[in-house]
Amino acid sequence: MQESQPILGASPLRKEGRAKVLGAARYIDDITLPGMWHGATVRSSIARGTIRSITFDPAIDWPQFTIVRATDIPGENTIVHLTKDHPCLADPHINHPNEPILLLAHPDKTALIAAVKGVKIEYDELPGVFTIEDSEAAVENEDAARIIWPGSDAGGTANCFKQYLMYTGDKDEAEAGINAAFEAADFVVEGEYSTGAQEQLYIENNGVIAECFRDALGAIESVCVRGSMQCPYYLVHALTLVFNLPEDKCRVIQVETGGAFGGKEDFPSVIGSHAALLAMKCGHPVKIVYDRAEDMAATTKRHPSRTRHRTAVSKDGRLLAGTIDIAIDGGAYATLSPVVLSRATIHAPGPYKWPHLRVRAKAMATNIPPHGAFRGFGAPQSLFALERHMDKVAQAVGLSAEELRRRNFLATGDCTATGQLLSEPVDMQHLLTRALADSGYHEKLARFEEENKTSSIKRGVGFAAFMHGTGFTGSGERRLNSLVHVDILEDGRPCILVSSTEFGQGTNTILSQVAAQTLRMPYESIVVAQPDTSVVPNSGPTVASRTAMIVGKLVERACEKTLATLRESEGLPEDFTPQQFTAATLAYRAKHGSLRSSVRYEPVAKIYWDDDLYRGDAYPGYAWAVYVAEVAVDMNTYMATCTRFDALQEVGKVMHPVLAKGQIEGGVAQGIGYALYEKCVWQNGHMANNQMTNYIMPTSADLPPIHVHFEETPCIHGPGGAKGIGELPMDGPAPAILNAIENATGMSFTAIPLLPEDIFERVTAMKNAGSEALNPSVDLDTESEVTA
Repeated sequence: MQESQPILGASPLRKEGRAKVLGAARYIDDITLPGMWHGATVRSSIARGTIRSITFDPAIDWPQFTIVRATDIPGENTIVHLTKDHPCLADPHINHPNEPILLLAHPDKTALIAAVKGVKIEYDELPGVFTIEDSEAAVENEDAARIIWPGSDAGGTANCFKQYLMYTGDKDEAEAGINAAFEAADFVVEGEYSTGAQEQLYIENNGVIAECFRDALGAIESVCVRGSMQCPYYLVHALTLVFNLPEDKCRVIQVETGGAFGGKEDFPSVIGSHAALLAMKCGHPVKIVYDRAEDMAATTKRHPSRTRHRTAVSKDGRLLAGTIDIAIDGGAYATLSPVVLSRATIHAPGPYKWPHLRVRAKAMATNIPPHGAFRGFGAPQSLFALERHMDKVAQAVGLSAEELRRRNFLATGDCTATGQLLSEPVDMQHLLTRALADSGYHEKLARFEEENKTSSIKRGVGFAAFMHGTGFTGSGERRLNSLVHVDILEDGRPCILVSSTEFGQGTNTILSQVAAQTLRMPYESIVVAQPDTSVVPNSGPTVASRTAMIVGKLVERACEKTLATLRESEGLPEDFTPQQFTAATLAYRAKHGSLRSSVRYEPVAKIYWDDDLYRGDAYPGYAWAVYVAEVAVDMNTYMATCTRFDALQEVGKVMHPVLAKGQIEGGVAQGIGYALYEKCVWQNGHMANNQMTNYIMPTSADLPPIHVHFEETPCIHGPGGAKGIGELPMDGPAPAILNAIENATGMSFTAIPLLPEDIFERVTAMKNAGSEALNPSVDLDTESEVTA
């Protein structure tokens, strides 16, 4: 066989790149079906209450319009996620602003603008609950008027969708160890940290086109929805309930998707069901595409959070014990809050050894539109708190931020807080050493300290150390039971059939690389089938950094199965050429008509997870990282700017260096926005700044040089040793940046986004308190405390 360079580790052209560059890629708003109508949504204007009456403006010719009410739903009035608490259309209760009440359709899209305004709804309004603290207070004070969630069988209690309790070991032993450690500790360090909501801001808004088909007697036979989405089979499940149809009668097709970041994981179940209901009633295909203002006001965002740390530490900087209490704002319905909360819980201990630890976590109900998945989903919240807190612990003990972490890092052979043995190589010591060297961290610490004495521009540098689990938690992958097909087409080309979707992150490219390398075929010859649930199997959702590692491994196994079939049937030699492979596949097809290899998920190594105790092997593998941020804070304008960013990560095998670097750069950019720019302004539960003119995000002009560095330690769970990386770069930027701001100014901030007005208020408070200068010992956070 002729020697060739491995395709895994190279950077071939993206599979969909040419069509996008040439403008040939067709997004949902580019598609028109014969006889297509357009749809719109009539939404609530209050946060909480009941609908008293609905009237229609007589100046509008309503018979021209199709109107769908909750009573028109042929199946269940629910959008199922993890529970059935989320109604498809509100009837009669309203639980958040912009909640869908009616659906309208018309052949002319412009006619819908006046029609939506022409629907008048009167309410009996009830008091709303808009923050975690208000939701907690309602329960504590037994305020029945503000109990907005009754609880459920899924682990929820009053105003609380879900709770987790995680210990390092047996509960009683852990509690005893925690109590003893706090009694014996040289220092006890406490802190409270909070993060805000964040809009996904995908380039392409949510959009779908739906069709409904009837049999000869007029009964609903099937529905078909095509749209911009991450998880086609999620929408299939939603349609089966809304229409009371079997899965094989609910077809979902993912079309070209312009970004997602988690925001198109569960929400297409809402917009897809709405469009299908309109298509059912009007008898035409119906397209719904949100404009930016509606998309931002009505769809999911990153969960706001509040995390409280209490840490026992010895005078030599060893972590002895800790308690971590996490609360996230779930919004009005549970949706994906339990999954986000789970990830926050498991990542809260970070890459550190905790002899004794308790993590309590809860997702609280509020009268805000439901929060949902966003890149990192839970880990950015709890890791922000942890890495800010680790800097506080270091100051309390009198160690550098670097030295404290070095004394507590996990390493190969250690167990995580969930009891998972780290049998594969883990070297956080090396990652920290390299990250600090690559970024010039120590030199900058010394130089900035001198420069800051005379400059109104205060410069600083800080870092964060963290990890991110890849794949679904614990037994999640086993429950998914993902299935992958690899077909051989008539011309001998391999075709990958998966429900994993491409939305800019490189799914089609990396899966093609896996197939090309395993089958020793040219990358260009690999075909990836369009995700259409009538054609592709359920290989699981495109979330949780699972595509490269989990689905990629399935594709690798399916290709190996194809080779085994051809060796047995056609005598394909071990050392074959592409020409011999093609000849063997064509010969096999001539005899048998087709050649398909199918494989289901099987863990490469034994994975044990106890959902009740919340212990065991949390994830098949982890990616590990150290990020270093350099900042400048202008004490005249109070603006903090990130001026350089270094991101070092160990991600197994880098499958496509260009795509991998792009993933890191994009995640860091979003992390910078999360830390310094992006603030959701809520007014009675409504997002008041729901346009890109007043929701401020960093542009390319606001971003620093981002230096991306990789370490490769192949992992047995992924193809070629690859792990997932998509979520990882969202976790580290915010704490690294705020650690750097504290280094620059001496001021400890514990909440993001950190805006200029926040810095101004702190400086003003310090001056009023009589502080002559910015001093690291001055910390006006009333929620933070250090005791010896």
